[in-house]
Amino acid sequence: MTLRNSSSVTKFILVGLPEQSELQLPLFLLFLGSYVFTVVGNLGLITLIGLNSSLHTPMYFFLFNLSFIDLCYSCVFTPKMLNDFVSENIISYMGCMIQLFFFCFFVNSECYVLVSMAYDRYMAICNPLLYTVTMSPRVCSLLMFGSYVIGFAGAIAHTGNMLRLTFCDSNIIDHYLCEVLPLLQLSCTSTHVNELVFFIVVGVVITISSTSIFISYALILSSILRIPSAEGRSKAFSTCGSHIVAVALFFGSGAFTYLTMSFPGSMDHGKFASVFYTNVVPMLNPLIYSLRNKHVKLALGKTLKRVLF
Repeated sequence: MTLRNSSSVTKFILVGLPEQSELQLPLFLLFLGSYVFTVVGNLGLITLIGLNSSLHTPMYFFLFNLSFIDLCYSCVFTPKMLNDFVSENIISYMGCMIQLFFFCFFVNSECYVLVSMAYDRYMAICNPLLYTVTMSPRVCSLLMFGSYVIGFAGAIAHTGNMLRLTFCDSNIIDHYLCEVLPLLQLSCTSTHVNELVFFIVVGVVITISSTSIFISYALILSSILRIPSAEGRSKAFSTCGSHIVAVALFFGSGAFTYLTMSFPGSMDHGKFASVFYTNVVPMLNPLIYSLRNKHVKLALGKTLKRVLF
């Protein structure tokens, strides 16, 4: 049986965000600006890390992958989202499943990239003498490979279960992207298995990643407080401050979104809340990691000098 024959619905209509016509243009310009900033910021950070050998360290290797993921998953849904502001946003059944897969893949992968970054900071601050040996290129590559494999497994679980459902009548998705919960509301077959898989996968991802990060930073904090000098404590805090902000924004907004969408009648609130972790967080990450990072500033200055002079 082909994917098209598994459902009588061959296309979906994405409702998007606003229903008021007077908000269409302002929101289009706002999200267009956000998308351009996200692409330029993350692509610029990727290029900067790639061109400067001084940034070829484990910390920036993970940041390179974080920027790559933010760039990719913004490109998965934002162009379709922008299209909704100027015309009816229609997406094919196959296109919707592909969008769902890549969205889940990149979001799940980002969770574990953030875990790897927390582990990197733990080793740098708590075990500095073993840092070079422990965070070798092979270990860093394995951590990233594992992040992508786990992200792939989660995406397969969500998308595979979605493909087994039948969509008979309604094809209007009350969202600006093909998300799991809005799609489940349209199915004319039982979604109990899908809901169970969804909450297990999301629960495992959030629990493991947030617990790992919390433990890493609890140990980091304990180690920092034992540093005798105030200057040493301040320097140690500055090396992980950016990552703490990024983690809080990503997990906080993501958890709030899914908790909101899980309650009946709360889809509208969840849809607007999801704007933060799908649009705002990828845009802010390059700023968070560059404005507070002297190494990135120095590398940017050297690169600009080489290009302009």
